[in-house]
Amino acid sequence: MSDTGSLSVSIENKIATITFEHPASNSFPSDLLQKLTSELNAVSKNNEVNVVILQSKGKTFCAGASFDELLSIKTLADGKKFFSGFADVINAMRKCSKIIIGRVQGKAVGGGVGLISACDIAFAYQDAGVKLSEIAIGIGPFVIEPAVSRKIGKNAMSEMTLQPNVWQTADWAVAKGLYADLFDSMAEVDNAVKNTAERLASYNPEALAEMKKVFWEGTENWDKLLYERAAISGKLVLSDFTKEALSQFKK
Repeated sequence: MSDTGSLSVSIENKIATITFEHPASNSFPSDLLQKLTSELNAVSKNNEVNVVILQSKGKTFCAGASFDELLSIKTLADGKKFFSGFADVINAMRKCSKIIIGRVQGKAVGGGVGLISACDIAFAYQDAGVKLSEIAIGIGPFVIEPAVSRKIGKNAMSEMTLQPNVWQTADWAVAKGLYADLFDSMAEVDNAVKNTAERLASYNPEALAEMKKVFWEGTENWDKLLYERAAISGKLVLSDFTKEALSQFKK
């Protein structure tokens, strides 16, 4: 597996399973973000797919943005381009004509929380705590904020943002609506994901697609908003504060 990570898609019985992996706790460099966006756009148009499962490998669900790539950003244009990768993924998820089920086996940080929030429903293991650590490194969860606030509310999103070193428990996350349900074993998580996917795949795909539009009503401005937010993050990541903070985190 290369340093850019890997992404695979399998389709069976009208269910597409998208699996991502990266050696650095399933963090996302630009290349992997682009691959995920492309695959989401492809399954959205695929008449052989009724439902999508989004999952990762390993113990951690997703560690958010790649620290190595954040440290390599030298210009405002590069910064905006990198964070626009997360905007692309979230917009692809909300526009996808298929219901997206999140399978969350472990912790999620930053952009990983954004991914879960952009799923239409998510099931998680008891160990799947969440954290928004961006403020601690001199930036903020600007791009993912609309998705997170839509899912759990502005107050809960603010609580996470202003406590960047605090892991909120999976119980907290399910109480706020991030997860539909929690389970004590991954076998139970997998069973819930499988049963839900199979049941949804048996429904009228046109009805599901129309309901998906209803779920995401009022987010049409995200085509512009998320890229404006990407520019804010792209600017802040160039600051001396952020460069120093990222270096300390890597140590």
